[in-house]
Amino acid sequence: MKRCPECRRDYTDETLSFCLDDGCRLLDGPNEPATAILHKTDAVSDVQTRNQNSTTNETAILPAKTGDVTPKARSLDKRLLAAPLVLAIIVLGGFFGYRYLIRESAERINSIAVLPFENRSGNADAEYLSDGLSDSLIYRLTQLPNLKVSPTSSVIRYKGKQADVAEIARELEVDAVMSGKLAQRGGDLTISVELIDARTKKLIWAEQYDRKMADLLATQREIATTITQKLQLKLAGSETGGITKKYTDNNEAYQLYLKGRFHFTRRTKDDVLKSIDYFQQAIKLDPNFAIAYARMAESYNQMPAYPYLSPKEASPQAKAAAERGLEIDPTLAEAHAALANTLAAYDWNWAEAETEFKRALELDPNSSATHFRYGLSLGAVGRPEEGITEVKRALELEPLDLSMNANLAWAYFTARQYDRALDQAKKVHDIDQNFVLGRWSLSQAYIAREMYAEAIELNEQSLHANPASQFALRDAGYAYAKLGRRQEANEKINRFREIAKTQYVMSSRIASIYGALGEMDKAFAELEKAFENRDWDVHRLKVDPFMDPLRDDPRFAEMLGRLKLPE
Repeated sequence: MKRCPECRRDYTDETLSFCLDDGCRLLDGPNEPATAILHKTDAVSDVQTRNQNSTTNETAILPAKTGDVTPKARSLDKRLLAAPLVLAIIVLGGFFGYRYLIRESAERINSIAVLPFENRSGNADAEYLSDGLSDSLIYRLTQLPNLKVSPTSSVIRYKGKQADVAEIARELEVDAVMSGKLAQRGGDLTISVELIDARTKKLIWAEQYDRKMADLLATQREIATTITQKLQLKLAGSETGGITKKYTDNNEAYQLYLKGRFHFTRRTKDDVLKSIDYFQQAIKLDPNFAIAYARMAESYNQMPAYPYLSPKEASPQAKAAAERGLEIDPTLAEAHAALANTLAAYDWNWAEAETEFKRALELDPNSSATHFRYGLSLGAVGRPEEGITEVKRALELEPLDLSMNANLAWAYFTARQYDRALDQAKKVHDIDQNFVLGRWSLSQAYIAREMYAEAIELNEQSLHANPASQFALRDAGYAYAKLGRRQEANEKINRFREIAKTQYVMSSRIASIYGALGEMDKAFAELEKAFENRDWDVHRLKVDPFMDPLRDDPRFAEMLGRLKLPE
């Protein structure tokens, strides 16, 4: 038994160190009935039991009447006398029970933000540890069905910044905020963590872990499990699986996995290649590390979209990694989602892709990335409203992800909702004018609205910063062609030819410029190459507005038939 010296509240949970009401350190208390929070069902049951007992006792102690009164009348008199008291007891019991349940509901933590851990190691090489620990805790906590967790992309902007907890909670719309510090000294690891109720600014829990690097994996699981206990979440059976699940017992493999995740989030070509290398190293140490296979598949899937690698180099690798992950763990949502992505974008196997997306969402309905990818896949097969709904659902879960916000503009663009596309693209561009996908979505929206001069200016700025940007080359070339500036449009095509000497180029993007110029034979020659190479853009040929100049040609219908799109 423990007691708070301030509010005198008693706790039977011996693991608690601080009062949940005022944050004071708990002291050893007397061995008497505790006043800790009950579950709602227990509270209701307790009120009902007291009401039943009270009714029985009050009726029993009424004095018996004598005289010429029938038993039936005496019984009626007893009920009439007892009724006001019983009613009062019911009303009072209901009132206090209601207040109790309302108080419990108010105290319950339904949402949380895990801020990036501060690296106190004095060594930038340890950033993967601090970032990886917070990212892993977020990932584990998102497995809980009754807890909203702010995603990594939403909290990363607070990295290295001092901000008021209440302000952070208000911006992220959460009840509680968790922060931490990590310091590595050789093989020693110190992790300090605190969890604050942002509504009251009271400390819920704080702890310091002095461990060895070899204990990192176990420590992370311990922290996640402790959080669920302190938040008083109702967990049972498989609902705790994401918290306690062991993806690997090899601590060195786990550290390599964290390095892979760290580099993948940066999305540059070198970083994505590094992420694949780290995942491969982790798998070499633990061949049964299923989630490392899934993350490696995710990295490979991203390569053709930028494009950092050709689809034929990357996509089969992605599919093999995802399938291997599922062989090890058929319940791994990330592997189902990665496989679905490959099936849609590379295999054009739409039915199986949808099955895998749905299975991934059954296993993890709170995965914003899966909702997002599924939404884009639905849009590609000509189900625009369903696709937009899925992308919006992803943004409900991860509202600050700029990539998803930019692709919502793409979803509007392919649905021919051009005003919405422009509004959405402007919002993204206003947040970060240097964000590549933000510039791209704004460029597309300008083109859709026939604002070709604005599109050219925007893309020429991008090309000044990165002359090899295939996004900017295609959009600028297309806009020049639409304005009848053939020389500039052909210059962009020639630039594509030069880039193709050293890296992979999407022929579909050259085809779109030729289409805007009205040179159909050249456009379809490039599109044939795109089909042969399985360009990433090809899988959305049906809805891509850049292909509109080609749609009236019979050759285009024949090409759509090759995609075997669902009716």
